[in-house]
Amino acid sequence: MSKFKDFDETIKDLISSMEGVTKPVENVFLTDTIDRVLAIDVVAKENSPLHVTSSMDGYAIKFADQEKGILKLSSRVPAGTDISEKVEEGSCIKTFTGSLMSDGSDTLIPIENVEVNGDEVKIITPVPLGFAVRPVGENYVEDEILIKKGITIGFAQIGLMAELGFVQVPVFGKPRIAVIATGSEILDLGETRTSLAQIRSSNHVTLEAIMKSNGADVTRVGIIQDDKELIKTKIVDALKDNDIVITTGGVSVGDYDFVKEIIKGMNPEYVVDRASVKPGRHIRVVKLDTKYIVALPGFPYSAAVMAYIYILPLIRAMSGLNCEAQYVDAIMEEDYAKRSPFTEFTACNLFLKNGQFYVNLDGKKKGSSAILTNMLDGSALLRVEQKTEFIKKGESVRVLPMGKLL
Repeated sequence: MSKFKDFDETIKDLISSMEGVTKPVENVFLTDTIDRVLAIDVVAKENSPLHVTSSMDGYAIKFADQEKGILKLSSRVPAGTDISEKVEEGSCIKTFTGSLMSDGSDTLIPIENVEVNGDEVKIITPVPLGFAVRPVGENYVEDEILIKKGITIGFAQIGLMAELGFVQVPVFGKPRIAVIATGSEILDLGETRTSLAQIRSSNHVTLEAIMKSNGADVTRVGIIQDDKELIKTKIVDALKDNDIVITTGGVSVGDYDFVKEIIKGMNPEYVVDRASVKPGRHIRVVKLDTKYIVALPGFPYSAAVMAYIYILPLIRAMSGLNCEAQYVDAIMEEDYAKRSPFTEFTACNLFLKNGQFYVNLDGKKKGSSAILTNMLDGSALLRVEQKTEFIKKGESVRVLPMGKLL
């Protein structure tokens, strides 16, 4: 076990390697920024609203004049019209939703609360002072930071930036990733099986889906046979146009595990050279200048887990986000016996009950690292520390979500 570095140390090494890897800023058309990462603080250039404004259809009045019972209608101010007449004592001005409140008024009485006869407005139901009046700066005030740099842009941010007049928005560039699956026994999408020894690859498409769902642009290079020179050529070519090259298979100790030899021959900086973690202890992460090669195991479950643990931090750092794993604390609903001497990541069910996260292993199969079905049904990863041998029901545990938490 001495050849496998402590898991937490490998994560520290990974994070240390990320300085300066953030992608350059690019300007993107406002409505195309959904799920992109904002590269600036968005600051209000003026108050909103600039002037006191009506939030309903009704009549702008002086609050105290409601005691008079009947007011004289002196004018109308449709939305978008500059105010031109002042509300004098005993008078009112018909005002519409979004219209500027006329000078001299301090309250709006809705049309449902009055009866109108010619130019006389009879007050049936009085309202409190300031009713239906939006004050200056109700939405935001000048120089207020409205959206902070590093936020992932959603519909609300897009709407607010439209209100502020943005046409293009500075966002961090998307990491570019190439995925290469290796192995003479695996079939690509659509290929016909001609031997019982062949298996259909899911790794490359699973990894593509994980990367895309976390904001990366992905090129699926495809399946490469166990040919050392061909694999090397594909890796070198992929590095030209991508920030991260991911390989699956070829990192263990088999006769045809060429990837680790190819990587060694490129004289890279080793960031992670195996780790005391299960699954995926033969993981390699290397750096060449500002680019990375991540060599993952060949089993589908192992590759997916390692992608979440070692590749997503790279994507987040390149995208201008916090790269550290976001664990949640949960209560274990069953006993759990650890199965290895390493730090373990086990597929589990994470759910919220009465404001507390709980976790169990209902429906999760025990077996090899090839059981991709354990990732179904909104799975998360139960982290079991290296020195832990047994978790009792009711104990608190750390869990890494694999999707968005509700």
